[in-house]
Amino acid sequence: MTLTLTLNQAADEIADTVIANAAKLRVDVSRIAGGGRVLDFGIAAAGGLAAGKELARLCMSGMGDVSIVPGNIDGIGWPHVFVETDHPHAACLFSQYAGWQISVDKFFAMGSGPIRAAAAKEDLFDKLSYSEQPETCLGVLEGSAIPDAAVFEYIAERTGVPPKRTTLAIAPTSSQAGNLQVVARSVETCLHKLFELGFDVTRIVSGCGSAPLSPVAADDLSSIGRTNDAILYGGRVTLMVRGDDDSLADIGPKVPAVASESYGKPFLDIFEAAGRDFYAIDPHLFSPAEVVFQNIDTGRVFHFGKTAPNILRESFGL
Repeated sequence: MTLTLTLNQAADEIADTVIANAAKLRVDVSRIAGGGRVLDFGIAAAGGLAAGKELARLCMSGMGDVSIVPGNIDGIGWPHVFVETDHPHAACLFSQYAGWQISVDKFFAMGSGPIRAAAAKEDLFDKLSYSEQPETCLGVLEGSAIPDAAVFEYIAERTGVPPKRTTLAIAPTSSQAGNLQVVARSVETCLHKLFELGFDVTRIVSGCGSAPLSPVAADDLSSIGRTNDAILYGGRVTLMVRGDDDSLADIGPKVPAVASESYGKPFLDIFEAAGRDFYAIDPHLFSPAEVVFQNIDTGRVFHFGKTAPNILRESFGL
């Protein structure tokens, strides 16, 4: 695919805007000795809703828009995070998907953002023929500690970008910004599920989706439960696709979270039953509750899945 800017360049421009408005966004900016820039969206910094939207945009390298819209859960008024993109592969698969586990000494975080395209170590980059060799790179980390010089060096060894030209934005899941950026992954989880099912994701030309903004929890573990529940049981995604109808009718029932044998309980219960091992959970669980395909070639519309407001009420404490 061809982009006017690389994903890393596009994200770097957003980072510059965040830095220029750091006080308004309640984001802390620092430079690590022997490393690069750190944008703290929720560890020591307060962050907030506006910061969360910017963090989600960084995750997507600016290839999608994020907004907070009115909605409801079982008749109760509730804010939802709405995402839209006309660049679904770039925004969601090459950038937003948290496909890089960054573990250095005692530091651990899940990495997303265009930094993944600079490293290009995941199978999807080979299968979809995309990588970048940027002069600067940006990563978004879901973690609870400020990365040190060793973390920057570890990343630089894999991206080829010097630490001083690397920017890392970070927030814990149990922060306003971190919470929002995870819930903003409704479309991304749907695309990744389709990719794992072997669907030709290049047929997807646009996408939009929403999920209820989960309450910020007191700790990261509870936050992981609530943010996953928001998408698994409340996420609704519409994809605009090209091509034939038969393949959509065939794959559609396999896409929503309800297709998984693990479906039906709050995510924390599923996580505990799996021994707190994400890799012991059925990977097909990670998908939005409802999926709609709109075939822009034929005009046909296909709907699959359902929301589960009862589980959302339990998870969110309603």
